[in-house]
Amino acid sequence: MTNIKQWSVDDRPREKMRMKGASHLSDAELIAILIQHGTRGKSALELSMEVLNRYNGKLSDLARASTKDLMKTKGIGPAKAIIIQSAMEVGRRRIGSENMTAEVITGSSSVAKYLQARLMDLSHEVFAVLFLNRANRIKHFEIISVGGITGTVADPRIILKKALEEEAVSLILCHNHPSGNLKPSKADEDLTSKIRNAARFFDITILDHIIVSTDGYYSFADEGFF
Repeated sequence: MTNIKQWSVDDRPREKMRMKGASHLSDAELIAILIQHGTRGKSALELSMEVLNRYNGKLSDLARASTKDLMKTKGIGPAKAIIIQSAMEVGRRRIGSENMTAEVITGSSSVAKYLQARLMDLSHEVFAVLFLNRANRIKHFEIISVGGITGTVADPRIILKKALEEEAVSLILCHNHPSGNLKPSKADEDLTSKIRNAARFFDITILDHIIVSTDGYYSFADEGFF
């Protein structure tokens, strides 16, 4: 393929986006704009198509790729891989913010929807916390710890330190199960109790602990744990 600069103006991704809008571009064209440059003998668009083909042409599969995985495509170095990952994360955050921007927490289903949007593409477990104000509105969301495929551990001291910094009056604990199995383990229950008991000393309420997967969620509060 010739250099993009030699193409018709209408076919160049940047010019095409400027004239017709982002919705008229293919996924590969959008990624080409992100990575900006190809390699010797390969345009940015060709390189982007290669990247997508490695993930079956699906953005959902691409969004789960690690930096190391992305770099398996010749021509994708650390910088380009990080740019792609950043774009995927912005997309996740946009979905999450639309689901729960300054909304009052009224139930587990709305929280689960927000969490699924934020954590949906992760292939490893993470433990996160929603920090709420007195009106039960979300002040802050933060991933506290990152684990492996089968588990993660969170330190109650780190969680409560952050809660005090955010001046939160209540918290919702959450973690994902990439395996899809939503049943909490004994370790999940013990950790929930440990954090709940520690939070009482600071007059901070643990409202729920929610486990999410792409297929559903489990609420400790709904199941009578609290």
